[in-house]
Amino acid sequence: MLHDDNPIITAEHRAPGSTPPVLPAVPTVTTAAPFAVLTPAILLAACGGGGSNGTASAAPTVSAPVAIVRTAPTPAQASRFLGQATMGATKAQIADVVDKGYEAWITAQMALPRATTHWDWLVTNGYNVAANINNTAGFDASVWRQLIVEPDQLRQRVGMALLDLLVVGIDGVNLNWKQFAAAAYLDILLDRAFGNYRDILDAITTNAAMGSFLTFLGNRKANTRTGAVPDENYARELMQLFTLGLYQLNMDGSVKGGATPLETYKPEDVAGLARVFTGLSLATADSTTPDRYRQPLVMNATLNETGSASFLGTTVSGGGMAAVKTALDTIFAHPNLPPFVSKQLIQRLVTSNPSPAYVARVATKFADNGSGVRGDLKAVVTAILLDTEARGDAALTAAAAGKLREPVMRLTGWARAFAVNSPSNAWGFGDTSNQSTRLGQSMGRSQTVFNFFRPGYSPPASAIAAGGLVAPEFQITNEQSVVGYINYMYGLVANGTGDTKADYSDILQKAADTNALVDEVALLLAAGQLSAATIAQIRSAVDTVSATASGGPTNRVGIAIMLTLAAPEYLTVK
Repeated sequence: MLHDDNPIITAEHRAPGSTPPVLPAVPTVTTAAPFAVLTPAILLAACGGGGSNGTASAAPTVSAPVAIVRTAPTPAQASRFLGQATMGATKAQIADVVDKGYEAWITAQMALPRATTHWDWLVTNGYNVAANINNTAGFDASVWRQLIVEPDQLRQRVGMALLDLLVVGIDGVNLNWKQFAAAAYLDILLDRAFGNYRDILDAITTNAAMGSFLTFLGNRKANTRTGAVPDENYARELMQLFTLGLYQLNMDGSVKGGATPLETYKPEDVAGLARVFTGLSLATADSTTPDRYRQPLVMNATLNETGSASFLGTTVSGGGMAAVKTALDTIFAHPNLPPFVSKQLIQRLVTSNPSPAYVARVATKFADNGSGVRGDLKAVVTAILLDTEARGDAALTAAAAGKLREPVMRLTGWARAFAVNSPSNAWGFGDTSNQSTRLGQSMGRSQTVFNFFRPGYSPPASAIAAGGLVAPEFQITNEQSVVGYINYMYGLVANGTGDTKADYSDILQKAADTNALVDEVALLLAAGQLSAATIAQIRSAVDTVSATASGGPTNRVGIAIMLTLAAPEYLTVK
C-alpha cells in the first residue's frame, strides 16, 4: 500500500533543474527511484519551460468553414473529447463516445435531466438545521459529489465554465445559510447550462447570492440630501466581466480601433445602469430557514429609482422590473456579447488561444443558432466541441493549441477515472483553494469576482507572453502551488481522505503488465498524449517494483498514476 506519511517534495526542492528529492522508503518497496523522475517534469511545467506550453507561437487563422469529423472516434480521441466535455474520462464513457460518436453523445448528454439539485441534496442530507445557519457545511461535499459521480457530465462541465465567467464565491456572500445561497446560485447555472444566456442574465440578476456578492442587494436610489448614489458594483461587473468586456469587439474576438481600442462603455453608462439595479431585495424577512435564498429577488419600490436612467444608448424611466428587463435586453442585444462570451467558453473547455476564425464560428452560432435564436447555449456548446480546432488532430502538435489543465480538473480527472466515492456522503476533499496544502482552486470559492484566474492572463517574462498568447490557469500556478498539488494528490492517490477513496480494483488487474498498466492510465487521464519519452520513464519507474512483492501491485498502480498526474503532457489539455 502506498503511504503518505511524508510529502513527496518540499519547499527546499522548488527550483527547476535542482536535484530531485529522495523519498522516504515505503514498507515492502523502495519508491525513491520511481518518483525521482517526477520533480523536474512538474517544476518545468509550472514555470512554462516544459511541455507544449513552453514554446509559443501565434494562433493560426482558420478561414475555412467548420467541418465536423463524423467518423467513429478512436479510444484516444474519445478520451481527448471527454477531457474537454466532462470533468474526467472513464472507461465506460470512452466506450460510449466510441460507440455513439461525438454528436450523438452530446445530444444524449443534453437530454439528461439533473438527478438532484445542490439545494435539494443539502436538504435531503439534513444541512437545513439551525446549527448550520452561520456556516458553509455541506457546500463543498455537494459540489464534489456532483462533479465526480453525476451522469450529466457535460452539464457539470459547462456549469463550471459558466461559474468561471459569472463568478460568485461563497465566502464573499454576506448572508446566513451561505451553503444554501451558494447552492441556489450554482443550480441557476447548471439548470440553464443548455438554455439561453438571456435567461441566465435574468436569473443571476435576481439571485440573492449574486446580490450579496456584488453588493446590489437592497441597493438604494440616490439621496440628494446626503449625496449618496446607488452602488455601481453590479452594473460595472455585469458589463465588464459577464457580458461585454472593456473594448468593442469584432465577431472574431479581435478588438476594434487598433492601437487605440474603442471603449465599450463609459463611467456614465455604469452610473445610469446602477440606477436600474436599485430596490432589488429579498422576498421575505424570515431567516429561520434558508428558503428565501431560493426565491428570486423582488423589487422594493421605496428603494428603487423611478426617474430616467441612460446607458449604452438606451434610456428607461419608471423603474421597477420593467427597467431591469430593458437593461438586460439592451446588454443582450449588444454586438460584443457573442464574441465575448463565446471566446471565454472556448477558453474554459478547449483552448486558451482559439483562432479568430474559431471564435467567429462560435460567436455566429451564439448570435443565431440557425433558427433565429440568439444566446442558445446548446448550439454554442455543440459548436465549441465539434469545431475542427477542437476535434482535429492538428491541435495535438500546434504550439499555441490547448490549455493548462486547471487544478480542480486534475483532481476530478483522477477521481472519475478510478471510481472515487464516499459512502457516507462526506466527500472529504472540502475547500481545496489553499495553494500550499491543496490545489489552489476550489469550485464556488473564488475570493473575488475576477475568478481564480483572468481570461487574458499571460505569465510575465515567459515564452507564452513573448508569443502574444495567454494562459489563464498559470495565474494560480507557481512553485508553492506545484508543491502543494503534488503532495496533496500523493496523499489522495495513496489513501484518499476519510471514506472518500478510489476503487483501483479494475486497474489492479493490469498491475503485473507494465505496458498495459501505463497505457491504460495514460489513456484515462491524458488521452494517450504522453510522449514516448515520458511513457518510457513511467514504465521504467513501475518496473522497479516487483509485481509479486507484498503490496507490489498497489504500488505499481500508484506510481503509474502519480507520474502521469505529474507529467507536463497531462498538465496540458490538447
